[in-house]
Amino acid sequence: MSEQRRRRPDPTLDEPSNEPETKEFDRPSDAFDALYAAHAGSLVRQVVLLTGRARLARRAVARAFRVAWQRWPEVAADPDPPGWVRAAAYDWALAPWRGPFARWRPTERPGPGTPAPPPAAPADRALLAAVLALPAPYRRALLLHDGVGLGLHATAVEVEASTAAATGRLTHARECLAEEVPELGLRGLPPDRQGAVLHARLAALAAARPVAPPAAREVRAGAERCARLTTRAGFGAAGLLAATALAVSLSAPDGHRPPRPAVAAASSAPSAEAGHPAAPAAAFQQAREQARERPRQQASQRARKRTHKQHHRQHHHQRARLVPDLR
Repeated sequence: MSEQRRRRPDPTLDEPSNEPETKEFDRPSDAFDALYAAHAGSLVRQVVLLTGRARLARRAVARAFRVAWQRWPEVAADPDPPGWVRAAAYDWALAPWRGPFARWRPTERPGPGTPAPPPAAPADRALLAAVLALPAPYRRALLLHDGVGLGLHATAVEVEASTAAATGRLTHARECLAEEVPELGLRGLPPDRQGAVLHARLAALAAARPVAPPAAREVRAGAERCARLTTRAGFGAAGLLAATALAVSLSAPDGHRPPRPAVAAASSAPSAEAGHPAAPAAAFQQAREQARERPRQQASQRARKRTHKQHHRQHHHQRARLVPDLR
């Protein structure tokens, strides 16, 4: 497949030229507004084809540009700022947690900035259904190469795959579209011609579903508001943790005391303790307890001996009285 050359950009779906990024701006907000004005509209149309949901596409693009404004020094120094924002929007729109609930998702209704699309032609509906039926990696590779117009190497870099893997995904996607939508006439065409046909059809399909992105000033304000909320939440969590630790330390009267070792257990297993000596304080405490307990044990042993002797004498005297003298 010799499709290494980028096709001529189409303002409907392709990214425009990078002329706004080569200008010098006095303020970062001016550079961000220029990037947003040049690429937000086409990026929304791309995400519409990627997901089939206009409101989701609008939210994904707005979130991607909010993140770009929060990390503007990194984005401004990137060799391809539009590609950075496009990757962020694609990743958020194709997040795995959005797929399992697609069956129970209610039908989208036009919201603010999302006018009701005109009734689509049967051929456009069939093409969109076939594109959305593709696995997400194949759909993304098809849109980047045949929709946006990136070369195979640039497509592989953006999808984080090898050129051979990106080529395989693109070929499989084209085969599926040729089988599901025979009206495209892709069967038997060379790869270059297949790419040109799909490029034209995808651009027309995107133009039939217009979605207006939010204003750049609104996106910047939302990014700054999210940054403030995140900072306040972090400080609040740190303050709450510190207050909890202080309350726990004040509520404990004497602090933590380790449990005293049992004297019986220590005396019954001296060999086990020999290999692992205790701390000096614990050993000293244990020796004191043993010293206190030793006189009581000795006194108890002497009392038991006296009692035993008394019982023995009484028993011997009784036997002597009861045994008759046979002499």
